[in-house]
Amino acid sequence: MKHIGYVRVSTVDQNTERQLDGITLDKVFTDKCSGKDTNRPQLKALLEYVREGDEVHVHDISRMARNVADLIELIKQMNTQGVTVRFHKEGLTFTGEQNAMQELMLGVLGSVYQFERSMMLERQREGIQKAKEKGVYKGRPQQVDREKVLELLAGGLSIRKTAAQLVISVSTVQRIKGQ
Repeated sequence: MKHIGYVRVSTVDQNTERQLDGITLDKVFTDKCSGKDTNRPQLKALLEYVREGDEVHVHDISRMARNVADLIELIKQMNTQGVTVRFHKEGLTFTGEQNAMQELMLGVLGSVYQFERSMMLERQREGIQKAKEKGVYKGRPQQVDREKVLELLAGGLSIRKTAAQLVISVSTVQRIKGQ
């Protein structure tokens, strides 16, 4: 039996050290990306790596998934392979055996984390809207020199040649030309 850790933080700046600290593990898979879906490189690698009898250790439910459907599907997938999943913060272990109380707790806590993410995104949208109203939020800085695009087009260069010369997409040149 191998003890395998899964660690996830949302950004590359966040520290992973507090997760699974003090637990002896044979291997650790670490993702530094959002948990909004299961399209994470190290999560995929973990799912390919685990074998029957292994135990996957996760700090808390929100590190594995941020929505209930993904969470349940991931646990079911690992349990079907004979892999145990242990969430340390919540003190829950899933072996694939029927346990009504653990399934309830998984659903409730998974829903809480999903709700927490939805509220965070809603607050973020509200903050961006207020910043736009105040003229503070300008969006992502422009990466394309619009004047240079218009200058080259006015000089008779084709859309494709302008795009090639400035190393930008044809659609970007077309969008600037149409404005």
